[in-house]
Amino acid sequence: MTRPLHPDSRPPQPWKLAFLGAALLFLVVAGGLLAPILAPHDPFRVSLPDRLKPPGPAYYLGTDNLGRCLLSRLLYGVRLSLTAGLAASGLSVAIGLAVGLLAGLAGKVVDAALMELTNLALAFPGLMLALVLAGVLGPSLATLVLGLSGLNWAWWARFVRGLVLSAKEKEYVLGAVALGVKSGRLARRYILPQVAPQLLVVAALKTGWTIAAISGLGYLGLGAQPPAPEWGAMLQESRLFLARAPWLIVGPGAFLTVTVLGFNLLAEGLRDRFQVRPFLRW
Repeated sequence: MTRPLHPDSRPPQPWKLAFLGAALLFLVVAGGLLAPILAPHDPFRVSLPDRLKPPGPAYYLGTDNLGRCLLSRLLYGVRLSLTAGLAASGLSVAIGLAVGLLAGLAGKVVDAALMELTNLALAFPGLMLALVLAGVLGPSLATLVLGLSGLNWAWWARFVRGLVLSAKEKEYVLGAVALGVKSGRLARRYILPQVAPQLLVVAALKTGWTIAAISGLGYLGLGAQPPAPEWGAMLQESRLFLARAPWLIVGPGAFLTVTVLGFNLLAEGLRDRFQVRPFLRW
């Protein structure tokens, strides 16, 4: 007779990590949505007498070199950084999913042509694409969204194609093909339910990476321009006052860390829940 497991020896519940990640993201999103209510000051109001004030009752996280409330700018910055990250990730997933499904379900000629196009896109350096777009369109968050989407869709296309080719080898999918099920219904009823768990896990993980990449490129001056309260731009502005006002870098860094950690925990929880094999290298 099998003895019951001791309460302390039970395996960890995979949903706990997902719930923890979702809770962190909920707090970040709620802060951005409620920024007009939660922000104690106008994020764009310049007050030179209050410049570089440390955290205190008047300014909970201190002020920057122009006397602007750091907490207010961070809350409004959620809207810019998170929206740009989700837009870039969603656009790249949509394009990559369409190309990957078409390549995996179409014939060899279409598959070969799409994979050649994908390889060409993967060979182009992502930073170079962002620099070219910034030079043509001007540095902005929209430029970063286009640049990162143009970089990541090819990776998604190859990833989805591999999942589709693997799913097509299942017996019930082969049976559906033998019965003459059309490609549209085959993808909707037989392929997508198989690949959806892997897509959710990887999408959560890649979204966190995309937000970090947008902030990093914003730090280089390729993203939102002042006075927009974007996290990467705020980090760039704080570097000249690091020794005198270290709180300027702590706030944006903490918001960015919590956001990326939330997506990573969500991805880990979903991976354990759906038992997705960790076969990818990040």
